[in-house]
Amino acid sequence: MKPASLSARITLLLLVTSLAVLGGGAMVMDWRIDREMEARYRQTLLTQARAVAAMTELEQDTPNAPDVSFLQAGLFGGEGPVYYELRCAGMPPLRSDPPPPVAPPGWPAAAGMEPQYSRLKFHGKRMGTVMFAFRATAGEARAAGDGAPPPSAGNARDCVLFFQQDRRPFEQILLAMDWILALGPLLALAIALVAVPLIVRRGLRPVRFLVARMGDIGPNAPGERLDPSGLRELDPLIRRFNGVLDRMDEGLARERQFASGLAHETRTRLAELRALAEVEARYPSGRSLPQLMGEVGSISAELEGTVTALLLLTRLQGGLEHPQPQPLALGPWLEKTAQRFRYNASERHVALELHSGGDTVLHTDPALLEVVIGNLLGNACAYAPAGDTVHVAIETHAVHIHNAAPNLHPDDLPRLGQRFWRKQTEHAGHAGLGLALAYAAAAALDMKLEHRLDDARRLHARLTWPSKVG
Repeated sequence: MKPASLSARITLLLLVTSLAVLGGGAMVMDWRIDREMEARYRQTLLTQARAVAAMTELEQDTPNAPDVSFLQAGLFGGEGPVYYELRCAGMPPLRSDPPPPVAPPGWPAAAGMEPQYSRLKFHGKRMGTVMFAFRATAGEARAAGDGAPPPSAGNARDCVLFFQQDRRPFEQILLAMDWILALGPLLALAIALVAVPLIVRRGLRPVRFLVARMGDIGPNAPGERLDPSGLRELDPLIRRFNGVLDRMDEGLARERQFASGLAHETRTRLAELRALAEVEARYPSGRSLPQLMGEVGSISAELEGTVTALLLLTRLQGGLEHPQPQPLALGPWLEKTAQRFRYNASERHVALELHSGGDTVLHTDPALLEVVIGNLLGNACAYAPAGDTVHVAIETHAVHIHNAAPNLHPDDLPRLGQRFWRKQTEHAGHAGLGLALAYAAAAALDMKLEHRLDDARRLHARLTWPSKVG
């Protein structure tokens, strides 16, 4: 299946957005224009209707005025033919020729002083109508011509007027404007279909260049990094990618160091076994068989310890070793654990003191906790200088171990916990896995192990746990 194109996605989003914005704008404009045009049309319709009313008053007041009954449709310059019907009290109805083809319900009783507009259909035609009532003044000459008694100058007649006009020319104008407003967005969309892909592809050139540059970076080219592009959107991606490369290089360096350390430890033990066998075969030392087997067993035990530590470390870091929590009285357990290291520490003239902090009870896995505390105590007793005292204290939610470390430097602290790293290589039996195991076991127990070096060159190891564990 062909992968989706970022250029196509951006183009589609731009086109949809453009169509929505332009289409929505066109619809709003069409609505506003229709309302404005309708208002103007009604105003024109009312103006023509009032012209009919004015000519009626003129016909009543002036003896020689033109007779309204002879007015023809379309006389007032409307867009389409006009029709009207005028009814005044005491006068026969006046109608256009032809008369209005259709009238609204209730005419003329429904006519009031306020103009009333409506749209009527007649044989498929849409007619715009207005009707209203008004008072027309009757002159003396008109009254005398009718044979009636001369009325006073203030006499007036109540009249109602119904005016009608064909809306087809007006609606044709509205339809033309609708087409204009509809074709505008479509034309803009057609232009965007051609222009937007070109613009997007041109705008994505830095991304294509970045992809090509990434192809030249890998494990075979360590130290290679991407240069900043100067673009606000791409520079965070470049920084993240460079960060991944940094971590990859660090991981590769650790793996190389691990492989080198493992090969060295394994090769050293095997070389010792081979040298022992060859020397005894060529130049017998005269030692008894139990002595030789004891030395072979010691070397094999060191090799077995290295392999066992590696297996446990792999299980811990891979999440395969699951803790089995149970209540543990920390003070007595720590005293029992420290007792195992006191004899070896005394041989090096190093004292081991335990400062209990009360009856602390932990809910944890004793076996994994022994991996952490045992390695910390073993390292402290093995590397502390002669005459020093290793202090072990139980604090609130923590175990604190510190000893003199004159050979350590602040730059060495980040390397503590790395596999097969040793500050002093002359200590036989130490493969450099103890602190790595301690850190991994602490993480499995949901505890935090930290090391720091104070101004007096004393190394402080602090194992802390959350309050819910205690």
